[in-house]
Amino acid sequence: MQKKILELCLSPDLGGLELCAADYFKYFQTKTEAYLCVAPDKKLDAFIEDTHKFTFRRSKFFPLFPARKLARFIDENEIDFIHFHWTRDIATAVLAKVLSKRKPQLMQSRHMTMTRFKSDFYHKWLYKNIDIMHAVTQQVQEQLVRFTPDEVRPKVEMVYLGVDEPNINIDKVASLKEKYNLQESFIVGMIGRIEEGKGQYLLLDALAKLKGFDIKVLIVGAAMSEEYIEELYKKVKKLGIEERVVFTGFTKDVHEHLQLCDLSVLATPKETFGLVIIESMANGVPVIATNRGGPLEIIDDGIDGLLFNRTSEELAEKIESVYKERTLKESLAKAAKEKVASKFNKTTQMQKMYEVISES
Repeated sequence: MQKKILELCLSPDLGGLELCAADYFKYFQTKTEAYLCVAPDKKLDAFIEDTHKFTFRRSKFFPLFPARKLARFIDENEIDFIHFHWTRDIATAVLAKVLSKRKPQLMQSRHMTMTRFKSDFYHKWLYKNIDIMHAVTQQVQEQLVRFTPDEVRPKVEMVYLGVDEPNINIDKVASLKEKYNLQESFIVGMIGRIEEGKGQYLLLDALAKLKGFDIKVLIVGAAMSEEYIEELYKKVKKLGIEERVVFTGFTKDVHEHLQLCDLSVLATPKETFGLVIIESMANGVPVIATNRGGPLEIIDDGIDGLLFNRTSEELAEKIESVYKERTLKESLAKAAKEKVASKFNKTTQMQKMYEVISES
């Protein structure tokens, strides 16, 4: 018998983690009866319209109240399996399981690294009530096994995230190129939330070092802090690169924006996976990423992407090498597309997740 699945994500943001929850919901709907639970009036709520969407507010200090609402929803809709992503949803999900009559199975997708385990009674109790931990990389899988005590550790499964072959609106790409006044420049893109941890400032510093080259930077994403983006605007002015930097703001047209780019940069210090890496690769855009964490499991340095040590000096060197050696750009792009198709296909990876749920 098919299991009824509930995707749970009460995060207020709309980044890779939240979009992952939305993608699983859409895929599971093609396999079984699936529901989505999100926080009302937040970005994920606005992003998805569906009759199987349910909303309620989380409570940091009183998780029992939202858990009761979720437990009622579980029982009324005969939910068999809850899949959640945001670490802050653990208490709500576990309490709802305990309070419900159906006692659904719980799986958490771990999108962040684990560096320690809180071994107090409360956290041991929480993990004891989780049935499966999904690690998005081998590194995270190893951390879950290493740091979670044997007596409370859920079953650990590793399934990579994936991406579809992009369906590009060519007319929109042409329109965006004109809108941003990109002409025939070499475009280096950085796509994701605009926050200090993403390292937009490193790319700006690298661009300033690349004088005499027709290179522009496209920064795509929503600002998480007005203070930080104001700092970036000031840096752009201070470095004298105003004519070479474009901030686009948030967009749903990620693939069309990637099509504008000759290179994509990921500069976070501890990226667990790096969804934008495989999105870029699928679009035939070579990637330069930091040489730690998730990128090490995606990129073979010099073959289907480039890795750097997170300094603006080395980033500038890597950008310059691809700018000058067009054959390198073409070989990286070709190998990247082939790897995504064979290793990070979204339908294949989501089917693996559905099989984990079905066989649990």
